Amino acid sequence: MDSRQDFNSAKARHLGRLEQYVPVVARVHGKSHPEFLKVQKTFDAMVKKIEENPQAPNIGEEFIKLREITGNYSVPDGVCESYQAVYDMLAELDRAFHIQAGNA
Repeated sequence: MDSRQDFNSAKARHLGRLEQYVPVVARVHGKSHPEFLKVQKTFDAMVKKIEENPQAPNIGEEFIKLREITGNYSVPDGVCESYQAVYDMLAELDRAFHIQAGNA
């Protein structure tokens, strides 16, 4: 399987669930974890780019921002499993995207 298929596979597995989970996690945890509101904003920008160009989205900058905001997807203490799931899915997409781009 080539790297483009790996990213497309990860995108197919996770994007729909992320679109469901991110707003809920932001609503539940946004007040106590305002960094997640930045995650939501960055994720929304990423989704827009994916929708505009699904085969080759230019989302490298969004992954850089997500890594900065989340401390490389480090989950804070005292959050729900959905919060953890969002970070895990974003991290997997990030890895697959950068392998595809040759920047692993």
